[in-house]
Amino acid sequence: MDAEIIAMLGQDGVTNGAIYALLALALVLVFAVTRVIFIPQGEFLAWGALTMAALEGGHLPTTVWLLAGLGVLALGVDLFSATGRRTIGRSVLWNLAYPLALAGLLWVLPLAELSTWARVIVTLAIVVPMGPMLYRVAFQPVAEAPVLVLLIISVAVHLAMVGFGLLAFGPEGSRTTPFSEAQLELGTLMVGGHTLVVILASLVLIVGLYLFFDRTLYGKALRATAINRNGARLMGISPALAGRLTFFLAAVIGVLSGVLVAPLTTIYYDSGFLIGLKGFVAAIIGGLASYPLAAAGAILVGLLESFSSFWASAFKDVIVFTLIIPVLMWRSLTSHHVEEEE
Repeated sequence: MDAEIIAMLGQDGVTNGAIYALLALALVLVFAVTRVIFIPQGEFLAWGALTMAALEGGHLPTTVWLLAGLGVLALGVDLFSATGRRTIGRSVLWNLAYPLALAGLLWVLPLAELSTWARVIVTLAIVVPMGPMLYRVAFQPVAEAPVLVLLIISVAVHLAMVGFGLLAFGPEGSRTTPFSEAQLELGTLMVGGHTLVVILASLVLIVGLYLFFDRTLYGKALRATAINRNGARLMGISPALAGRLTFFLAAVIGVLSGVLVAPLTTIYYDSGFLIGLKGFVAAIIGGLASYPLAAAGAILVGLLESFSSFWASAFKDVIVFTLIIPVLMWRSLTSHHVEEEE
């Protein structure tokens, strides 16, 4: 292995690590605020990538109808539990009127003629609202349940989303065109333009999340909820609002990750699970609590995967997932065990 190969593998590792870092940050965010280990995070990546591919092919994405169906379920839950007309009115606008209006707009738009950035915006408009709807249907009614119950629900939601993904997209994979075809020459190493887009977009998202949590009222409310749920509730911060906002941000991160990764590899309806698991490994390295450690762990996972693919490609996933064992052993030996409150 010479220096040129090391540089190429390092470039691939950092690029993949940037995607894993975004997923790891989303997983840490969701767990810190809602105590949900959000296994379906990878499905948002896959659905975002496949929706982008459908728009690129000039087809109306099936995710529009999945959004409408999920909106009807969320509206049904609101109608069953809501007590005020104002709450029901907002629910009708968000869960029913918005998906139908979006479907009507996409029906008349010339999808094949949309620019790349317009397709990204449309993809976000279709898939991101599923995050808060999913929280309202699956997690908000049992928000105070033990972590194990929330984990079981998360697994069930993941399996349901994989099934609906197969129904919506079929077993065939899709790949989109890169955001940039440019090639930057650094000595003997050629750096692709899309690689730079991925790294830059990841940095922008990470900085944006930092500014959101540090400078905005809603961000500080989420931080307060993550630190002390009961204290935040006593200060007037709605746990339901915090949960919906958290799932909204997780969906944004997942969809953008899918849009960024789609030109790098072929995405299938079930590809999100494996990619999300690698983000989960990075989140575990951060203890499901530390954003900087999760991001650093994601880069480590990306580099380990890249170099493992060179030395032992058949075992690269095994090597990556084995990384979680010493991390869990170390945390088990160095942390204090506290029983969950009844």
